[in-house]
Amino acid sequence: MLNKIKSKIKILMSINESPKKLALSFGIGVFIAISPLWGLHTFIGLGLALLFDLNKLVLMIGIYVTNPWTVIPIYTFTTWCGIKIMGKNITAISIDWKNITFSSFFEAINIYLWPFVIGSTIIGIIAGLVGGIIVYYYFKRRQLLRIIAT
Repeated sequence: MLNKIKSKIKILMSINESPKKLALSFGIGVFIAISPLWGLHTFIGLGLALLFDLNKLVLMIGIYVTNPWTVIPIYTFTTWCGIKIMGKNITAISIDWKNITFSSFFEAINIYLWPFVIGSTIIGIIAGLVGGIIVYYYFKRRQLLRIIAT
């Protein structure tokens, strides 16, 4: 398994595209990953990659920042940020688990909908920008080192 990971990293490091395109691809991927459009990330990412000629591999790596192990902490944090941004004072949800229905469950969690949307959108923009800047400078430095080495 470790060899498989190493080979994937080698593929990623051998990408020969402009640092700007790689950074844009990764930044957009991270934004999509954290965006509130949960469940549609891959479709949106592939559509944007085709539409704007982005690097699909790098964009998908950005999108899969959220995965089964990270999705709960990320969305909990972004919802908390949304609550703070909106200035809401939300207490714990009170759900009658013995008499729960589909509609009563969604009524109870509905107070978190807008904080989730606003928080994940704003944090997604920030994370996408930061991730894109990091990737840009990393690949720009690699490009300069290649030029110096030749």
